Amino acid sequence: MQVQQSHADRVRKSSANDPAPVLHPFNEFDTALKRSQNYLLNVQKPEGYWVGELMVDVTLIADLVAYHHWDRSVDNAWEKKAVHHIFEKQLPDGGWNIYFGGPAEVNATIKAYLALKLAGVAATDPRMLKAREVAMRLGGVPRMNTFSKLYLALIGLFPWKWLPTIPCEVMMIGKWFHVNFWDMSNWSRAMIVPLAIINHFRPTRAVAVDLNELYPEGYHERDLALPRDPQTFTWRNLFLSLDGLHKFAELFVRGGIHPFRRRALKKCEQWMLERFEKSDGLAAIFPAMLNALIALKALGYADDHPQVKRAWHEVKKLQHETGDSVRCEPCFSPVWDTAIVTICLRESGVAADHPQMQKAADWLIDREIRFKGDWVHKNPAKVEPSGWVFEFRNEWNPDVDDTAMVLLALRKVALADRKKRDDSIRRGLNWMMAFQCKDGGWAAFDKDCTEGILEKVPFADHNAMLDPECADITARILELLGYDGWDLKHPQIVDAIDYVKRQQEKDGSWYGRWGVNYIYGTWQVCRGMAALGIDMAEPWLVKGREWLESVQHEDGGWGERCNTYDDPVFKGQGPSTASQTAWAVMGLLAFGEANRESIRRGIEYLVRTQNTDGSWTEDEVTGTGFPKVFYLKYDMYRNAWPLLALATYKKVLNGEKIGDKV
Repeated sequence: MQVQQSHADRVRKSSANDPAPVLHPFNEFDTALKRSQNYLLNVQKPEGYWVGELMVDVTLIADLVAYHHWDRSVDNAWEKKAVHHIFEKQLPDGGWNIYFGGPAEVNATIKAYLALKLAGVAATDPRMLKAREVAMRLGGVPRMNTFSKLYLALIGLFPWKWLPTIPCEVMMIGKWFHVNFWDMSNWSRAMIVPLAIINHFRPTRAVAVDLNELYPEGYHERDLALPRDPQTFTWRNLFLSLDGLHKFAELFVRGGIHPFRRRALKKCEQWMLERFEKSDGLAAIFPAMLNALIALKALGYADDHPQVKRAWHEVKKLQHETGDSVRCEPCFSPVWDTAIVTICLRESGVAADHPQMQKAADWLIDREIRFKGDWVHKNPAKVEPSGWVFEFRNEWNPDVDDTAMVLLALRKVALADRKKRDDSIRRGLNWMMAFQCKDGGWAAFDKDCTEGILEKVPFADHNAMLDPECADITARILELLGYDGWDLKHPQIVDAIDYVKRQQEKDGSWYGRWGVNYIYGTWQVCRGMAALGIDMAEPWLVKGREWLESVQHEDGGWGERCNTYDDPVFKGQGPSTASQTAWAVMGLLAFGEANRESIRRGIEYLVRTQNTDGSWTEDEVTGTGFPKVFYLKYDMYRNAWPLLALATYKKVLNGEKIGDKV
């Protein structure tokens, strides 16, 4: 590294004869930290929150193009921008991927190809011919997942006969049954209820194009039908047989003599409309919102009906339209981003009573949810309602991870109304602790939402039917409890530590469910255990440190791509990123040895790669939606986590306490 007396060299010189050095002032480090603080302070919204864009693949815009053709509401100017965006993201081989640097993926490629064809791009266009080759190589339309095929069915490009039935009656299966509606993850419930309505009406509106060229074996039922397991007696085969019975029952529905359908359909409609309230659209996430809009129209709601206009307004808010392009976010992330940035700024030395910190804390406190949402069905504990969500407004679905992050932030800010802050923290903590699952871990939204049988349901190929516990969320909660001085012998902490130990991989790493991937999981576990006061010299934790150091790159950074969810052989491989380097550095700093060569090289990477305005550049995707299916680039990550890593390094080097509260 050609740096004029590097950060690492300065620390080495200052500590050559001193086993416990203090941080000496030097331009590179101090400037980097100050620049980062200023950058983040300058991008705070006037209301007090921070929010970065959630960047995703082209499938959302492609779905919107298909929707407009189904809805007969095509805006040519808008569609031209959508075409520009889709072509802009096309890979050199002709396909489209679901994460930066990844290979072409079948659903994304065919959705993009269809959107372009609907928009009038000729099938003989060289770019379309390349896309077609890729789509065919990936298996064509038969290899798409169920939800993607359902959108094709809406415009007459896939037969409903070969789609798994999503019966409205699923709403009528109560908790008395072993597996029921409330055993699905909350995001699956929000997607499936409107899809059940759509499945009933099958409101096909044919378009003037086809996809016949994307069926490798032609339009034959052997490719259209869902494949069975080779073994005779499996849950999947049983559900496929039940799906056949559902389809037989649908014949009676069409004949008007199905005994429960009218009641079930009404229940789905009421459930959906009820959840429009207290929320920025159904579940405040794009797939559920678009499905709900289609379901309303299938139910006969007019285009000018207030609910339809309201639903479309929420979908429209997610779109970013420029002069020549349009892209779409899956949701907004203001609560999550605000909590993270508040923590980073405070740890880096911004005063606890700084006006911008107080404004952020007030904004977060005002977002506390004092309402019993859908979580009560899986967690009937008599606990005072509380919690926070990811988005601006989604009161039916507060989540554990956001709540933990908000609590980590609020405890660090000094407010004039100390009681209001402390009461909010108390309620949030009690609520969060009530969600510990029976195996000791915490999940994102629900308690014990782990009925594996649901993954065998024919329409469950979006890899998101469950909300399993995970080490990263569990460790973040343990970090919070550690800072607050909870006893290591507390039963909930004992169970949680046991859970975390069981989740460790043989090589010492931990799987990261909500961030990419093993770097994320391993960092959070190491940081959480250190906060608890566990002896970091214990072999299982040292093994985690050794794994982190083993995947450090030559440039001093760390990086890992989403392909690790498909095959762990790719652990720790991928271009270095600011966010993942920050995670790894903080994971190593949890062991209290700031002078390790790996840490010095990591800090030097962050200092060296910072932009002059205090930001970092990062193209890679480091956020996870549904592993193997949907990923997100949290644009705030590249600028927030590095500041926390720099701040943590400075504190550890100076022997200062991390995570202190006011």
